[in-house]
Amino acid sequence: MKSSVLIIRTIGLAILLLTFLGAKPQNIKVVCIGASITYGARIDDRERNAYPAQLQAMLGQSYTVYNYGVSGCTLLKKGDRPYWDTKEYKQALDMNPEIVVIDLGGNDSKLINRIHVNDFEEDYRDFIHSFSNLPSKPRIILLSAMPSFITDTAGIWEREITREINPRIQKVAFTENREIIDMHSPFVDKESLMPDKIHPNKEGAGIMAKAVYSTLVRKRDKEYDITSSFGFPIKKSSFYGYECIDFSFKGRSCKVVKPKFAAKGHPWIWRARFWGHEPQTDIALLQNGFHVVYCDVAELLGNSEAIAIWNDYYAMLHKSGLAKKAVMEGMSRGGIYVFNWAAENPDKVAGVYVDNPLLNVSDWAATMFKVSDGKNQMLQAFMKDYGLKNEGDVKVFKKNPVDRIEQIVKGRYPILILCADADEAVSPRENTLLFEQRIKEAKGNITVIHKPGFKHHPHSLPNPEPIVNFILKATGHPL
Repeated sequence: MKSSVLIIRTIGLAILLLTFLGAKPQNIKVVCIGASITYGARIDDRERNAYPAQLQAMLGQSYTVYNYGVSGCTLLKKGDRPYWDTKEYKQALDMNPEIVVIDLGGNDSKLINRIHVNDFEEDYRDFIHSFSNLPSKPRIILLSAMPSFITDTAGIWEREITREINPRIQKVAFTENREIIDMHSPFVDKESLMPDKIHPNKEGAGIMAKAVYSTLVRKRDKEYDITSSFGFPIKKSSFYGYECIDFSFKGRSCKVVKPKFAAKGHPWIWRARFWGHEPQTDIALLQNGFHVVYCDVAELLGNSEAIAIWNDYYAMLHKSGLAKKAVMEGMSRGGIYVFNWAAENPDKVAGVYVDNPLLNVSDWAATMFKVSDGKNQMLQAFMKDYGLKNEGDVKVFKKNPVDRIEQIVKGRYPILILCADADEAVSPRENTLLFEQRIKEAKGNITVIHKPGFKHHPHSLPNPEPIVNFILKATGHPL
């Protein structure tokens, strides 16, 4: 009896010792499912350089990553080469994994498969269910299809990817409540990393691996649900695969888009104007656990009424669990809204990203008096919002962001401006450049990214990585 007790104690001590030395009793199995991009086609030494192999190196010994990529395969059951019929599909199921990463859809955009595109969502849901029904109940992550730079419209066609395949993947992510990683935007400006215009090289595979790695290891608050404290009617819809909550607040139309899992601290970005326009930054932040919020105060142009409504909206959101400090986002005249609110609430701002912003409305209004004889609709709204009677009142108006520098720099938050140097609608010289000069003179923290030759549209960047990295750093959530 004493001998048996001694053996049990010895085994227990051995387990404790192994744990102390860093040994992990559980090994997390990750299966990467996909076609040639997952397999590592065209990559030298693919066993070491395909994205699943690079992911393995990033995750370390507590994970085991399996590459179940099969070149040429489709998600569609009626496709020319269904993944469903491969031995790798059965092997992946038999593995009973804890994590499943699915990268299928590119080959479904081929001409031979497009006739079945209406089956894509149902087939994808069935595919997900085949894994979600496993005893391991795995975490399932969907990857959107990467861009194609080939010109043969019978092959993997970019127009089909952007119009049909990726929107359907986003719908499935919404209906099945599954995580989704955007693999399209990060590569739209990376044709050089795709030598055959379809398959990424080693460096491109590294970008894929890092995106998946960041999603897997980022600290998450699985229990947080911002709507749990909402005591008013809400309506749910999809925002590029994420749950969008629509509701009325103070008589204003409002939105909150929820990430699949909130990042620790519940960071958020506040879109000031033009909801859904060039959404790539918002989508990338949702992927990183941010909430995206909106409160429509058009067309109050950042006046005292707009600020009062936003103050109450902020208080409601913060009481519902969002972080004390928000990232403010404004495009065009959204810049007025952003900085006028930030000037009144410097302690509530983590950072500001504005894009071709209107920051000197007096200069703009003076121009409108000349070209429209004072009959421009937005000009009339501006004068009404601020109680201005005539052109003389406009000339002495001092509630522009360019005039509120002292209040703005008081918050000590970083500012990022995207500036189209050929902007025909908002003068860079009288807005961004003047604002930048005054912020720097006041020792503020400002960065301007210039877009030489670009006009007012399009806003943002096709690949929002510089914007996203700025925001993640500003909020203490770097990759």
